[in-house]
Amino acid sequence: MSLPGLGALEKATLIAHDNGVPFDRLSFAYNPTEVKTSKSAAWQRPTTRAASSATTPEFTGSQPQTVDMDLFFDAWNDLAGDVSGDVNKLLRWTTPTSPSRDQRQRPHPPELSFEWGASRALAGFRGFLRTVSATYTMFRMDGAPIRATCHITLEEIPHDPPGTNPTSGTPNSRRSRLLGAGDSLASVAFQEYGDAALWRGLAAFNGIDDPLRLAVGSQLLVPGLAEARSLARPEGS
Repeated sequence: MSLPGLGALEKATLIAHDNGVPFDRLSFAYNPTEVKTSKSAAWQRPTTRAASSATTPEFTGSQPQTVDMDLFFDAWNDLAGDVSGDVNKLLRWTTPTSPSRDQRQRPHPPELSFEWGASRALAGFRGFLRTVSATYTMFRMDGAPIRATCHITLEEIPHDPPGTNPTSGTPNSRRSRLLGAGDSLASVAFQEYGDAALWRGLAAFNGIDDPLRLAVGSQLLVPGLAEARSLARPEGS
């Protein structure tokens, strides 16, 4: 799909999350001119000699959504500029995060979401970086790279909808939900915990600085009741 320009101030951004908490971001100096996304369904068609025509296919599942885009980095106008930092950040995002390596859990790379102003093209999408291909195209006299093009492919990480997770409904379970029209942190807190005041715990868990700017279709991670209460407490209490 081709995305129209949304103005110089609306920069496209990749946001890195670990266990639902955003911890890093990469904003593009130049917005991508094209974002390609695809998803396919898997069907199996049984064979039988007795069929007078084609047999009826059987649905066997959905394949993960993929997203492809080209990113352009340019530090031509910056005397001390060096685009290798942005490229290396993308490359690091293909490796496990430090917390997942240090804690007793399976190491995993960060989940990435894509934001671009008012665009809802990839609303709710979370994926991991499957491939990063970088080409440095210009260098200063001292060898510092000042231009690079990166082609990246993101692959969807599915999340169980509310109520289907085997641990949902337990006091310490975690799950996710997509925000609908009219949803707020307070309304979600009341629906999930029966206490609207726990919206602060939701905000802290998701790294939300401005709870009034929640976009429809955004994915919200919902911690367990005990964790939400702990995060909702004022510091020092």
